[in-house]
Amino acid sequence: MDILQFDFMRNALVVGLLVSIACGMIGTYVVVKRIVFISGGISHTAYGGIGLGYYLGFNPMLGATAFTIAAALGMGLIQQRSRQRDDTVIGVIWAVGMALGIVMVKLSPGYAADLMSYLFGSILTVPVSDIILILLLDLLIISIVFKYFEEFKAIAFDEEFARVSGLKTEYYNLLLLVLVALTVVVMIRAVGIILVIALLTIPAAIAGEFCKGLKSMMILSVFLGIVFTTIGLYLSYLFDLPSGATIILVAAAGYFLTLLLSRQ
Repeated sequence: MDILQFDFMRNALVVGLLVSIACGMIGTYVVVKRIVFISGGISHTAYGGIGLGYYLGFNPMLGATAFTIAAALGMGLIQQRSRQRDDTVIGVIWAVGMALGIVMVKLSPGYAADLMSYLFGSILTVPVSDIILILLLDLLIISIVFKYFEEFKAIAFDEEFARVSGLKTEYYNLLLLVLVALTVVVMIRAVGIILVIALLTIPAAIAGEFCKGLKSMMILSVFLGIVFTTIGLYLSYLFDLPSGATIILVAAAGYFLTLLLSRQ
């Protein structure tokens, strides 16, 4: 409890809670629908938006939001309409987003002092302005998921049947990818672009071992996310370790433990 006397730790715990809610809900769809690779592509294109923010002098998180949404829509349309191989096109967009970010950061005046925090996370140094942005994105994600829960459930478990039933599957697939993009932005300051995909999928993957219903899987995934971020924060504070990487290692340990127990 001693760590709660510090403002930065209280802020970090709040961010951890918000991140866990977003990644628990959307990560469940990512795991069930098996779109981990496309989610990884979306997350890495965020670096292009961060570079754009530095280059033009506005909040890099806003740039990341715009870039990830554009990448999500682009990848979704390519996946559904293009004759090209999905993994090839997604890989190209992934690389282009990272490359644009590197070039724009290089061209930016001055020195981007906290650039590494976007790559590997720095939950202990998240400013209040970013916490407010994360909160707003969280509320938007929650409201959309609640409104279209049944539609997302349909395309996650049996997209072909949903299409035959008259559901606008392309629209809901694109909307789901936009939610993935927003979730990526929520998680960037916590674990960084490089590690986002792990926190997005690990809690949901563990929850999937114990839950059969989508709602119960989401709830358990959110709970596990809170546990992993809290333990990871405490260990990073105790042993002076990078917070984002420690959170992911704790989550990975939980995943491997689950695999061992499931084989008993």
